[in-house]
Formats: sequence, C-alpha cells, structure tokens
Amino acid sequence: MLASSKIVGIVPTLDSQRAREFYEDKLGFQFVSEDPFALVVRAGDTKIRVSKAPKDFTPLAFTILGWEVQDIAAVVAWLKGRGVTCEKYPFVQDQELGIWTAPGGDKVAWFKDPDGNVLSVAQHVGHVPPGTTSATRKEEP
Repeated sequence: MLASSKIVGIVPTLDSQRAREFYEDKLGFQFVSEDPFALVVRAGDTKIRVSKAPKDFTPLAFTILGWEVQDIAAVVAWLKGRGVTCEKYPFVQDQELGIWTAPGGDKVAWFKDPDGNVLSVAQHVGHVPPGTTSATRKEEP
C-alpha cells in the first residue's frame, strides 16, 4: 500500500521565510502553502514540508533529502550559478565542483540549506531515465 503512495519529504527550519526564499529562489521549487506548522513546496510531483522546528533544533550531520539527476556536473554548475555552494568534504576528489565519485562510479554532491540541513544530488551509474530503455539510451563516454 505505501509502496504505491507518494512520498512527502520533511525538512526542519527555524526560519520559514528564509527557507522559502532558498527553496523557491535557489532551487526553483513551487510554493504550495504555509500555515503555523510548515511551509509546503513542490519539486516536480513531490511535496516537501519544511516544518517549523523548535528553537533548540540542531541540523543532522548527514543527508536528509536528495535528488537523483542525470548530469550532476550540469546541476552543480546550475546550483553554483544560483548562489548554492557544494560542500568540499576532505574525501571529495573534485574539490573544484564538490563532486565525490564512489568506487562503483556513482557521483554525489552535497550542499546545505540556510538551516544547515544537508541536501544532495546524485548521478548513478547505469541509471535509465524514465521513458527510455537501456536499448534506446545513449551510453556515457
């Protein structure tokens, strides 16, 4: 039953106005609503509730929300152009862009929202975009 239901992402914030500016202006999400408990935005078909956290909120040190992308370098460049900086963790091989390549070839870049929540974009090896098959998609060089 849940496997066929839509997921709603939940991210905490101490400042819903600052969060709205980030998620709308920087990430390009669509504003849906706001009430005393949460700001709601839409990313594609997915709703994200940016919940108003208590004043003692401390962001977690690991990714709480991420996106699978087809061209991570293009997405990181797009984010940079919008003022979003990727984290340059010591283990990240590409310190210029902030893209880590896993031993299996997957690529990940991390960035933070204004509350310090860690978000990520990832490009997976062998990912077949929706609407294509492995027989119709072009292989990466």
